[in-house]
Amino acid sequence: MTPEDRQLIMGLVHVPGGGRRLSPEEVLQHFRTEDGQALGCRLLQDALDRRDALDVEMALILCTSFGFTADHVSPLVQLCWAEWHQKHEDVVAALSTLRSPRAVDALHHAAQWVPDYLDYDENRSLAAKAIRGLGALPGPEAEQALMQLLESDEAVVRERAAQQLERRKS
Repeated sequence: MTPEDRQLIMGLVHVPGGGRRLSPEEVLQHFRTEDGQALGCRLLQDALDRRDALDVEMALILCTSFGFTADHVSPLVQLCWAEWHQKHEDVVAALSTLRSPRAVDALHHAAQWVPDYLDYDENRSLAAKAIRGLGALPGPEAEQALMQLLESDEAVVRERAAQQLERRKS
């Protein structure tokens, strides 16, 4: 991604009191495409392939603007495991909205793992988001992952997993 590409994508970010600097249509025009979801998926995969943390961030901004599809699951799952970027919470949030059973292992991993850059977070925001994501997933694999989290050494993980299991019963 070029610096100009990044600057245009940043134009999609909502600025408090100011809205967006650019419309989604202007960004699509720049990239010479009409399909923002496909563009986002392509840029996300490209950033993953090149292990470019900044471009992961830019691609996630673009994906958030245009929406995620089932095609996004694979690169998002891979990014969930990748240690070289700092957008795990955004990745987990995207996987959670997609509600794909293919994300179970990645969300289970994120519920247990504390990246170095989040070591300060006593509330375990990444874990909380991942556990909520697991709770939203259909199927026995997600339920089994939540049950495994009941055995965590961390009380916050156990409590949130128990809450999600209880919610699933309702």
